[in-house]
Amino acid sequence: MNIAPQVLVKFVRNGAIMPRFMSEGSAGADLSACIEDNVCLKPGDFEMIPTGLALSIPDGFEGEIRPRSGLAARYGVTLLNSPGTIDSDYRGEINVILINHGKKDFSINNGDRIAQLLIKPVNRLKYIQVEELPDTDRGNAGFGSTGI
Repeated sequence: MNIAPQVLVKFVRNGAIMPRFMSEGSAGADLSACIEDNVCLKPGDFEMIPTGLALSIPDGFEGEIRPRSGLAARYGVTLLNSPGTIDSDYRGEINVILINHGKKDFSINNGDRIAQLLIKPVNRLKYIQVEELPDTDRGNAGFGSTGI
């Protein structure tokens, strides 16, 4: 039996909601807004929305905060910095930076599911300065060089 690593969760605001998987196959656990007053995002506005949660992510892992596809598809609301990264040594409150790319005002209410959290393994590689990089067939051909 393989025991999965655990993420310790501390509620730092009253009314915080535990991250939760909404289906058996969900990769991400939904994060909910933990706010006293509703927030209205006008088109083009962005706001940092608290979750009321602090995490202890195991060493060798990171948290990725990603948009909820339903908010993006229905309302044009997504994350300003996607994915957001939560380092394993960060212990402060998790906040989600939402932006309204839609054409109408969008209201965020306490308890609304606003983003999803994935815990992913991290490989910390060593960076080495060199004078030349090894050659490849592609070389320095950049944007659009591999076709559409």
